[in-house]
Amino acid sequence: MSSGGNWKELFNAAVAGDLDVVRYHVQHGVDIDYAHPEFLSTPLVACILAGQEAAAHLLLDSGAQVDLASEFDGMNPLQAARHAGLAGLEARLLAMGATAPKAPAATAVQRPPWWRRLWTPQRSA
Repeated sequence: MSSGGNWKELFNAAVAGDLDVVRYHVQHGVDIDYAHPEFLSTPLVACILAGQEAAAHLLLDSGAQVDLASEFDGMNPLQAARHAGLAGLEARLLAMGATAPKAPAATAVQRPPWWRRLWTPQRSA
């Protein structure tokens, strides 16, 4: 299976916290560290920013790289966990050897992640 195989479905499932779908794609060889050219974001950082801690743990259990930066979000998993206020996940990432890059001299304007601007969950009536 190519690195982008069913990656979009994996990505969306991670952001939505659908562990069964994430697990399915992991078991079928979808590259969990891939960042699709249309997204430029990793499933791990995206699900952390969405507050999906269980999905993040599943991806980490499956071998996701702890220091792989998400280009679009401008942060790595540790920075995302700190941003999302997920202290337990932050502690796990630190225990796994994750590091945060040094802050740039001038910080960029913070804006919501691209997928949060585009993705709105369907709510049942």
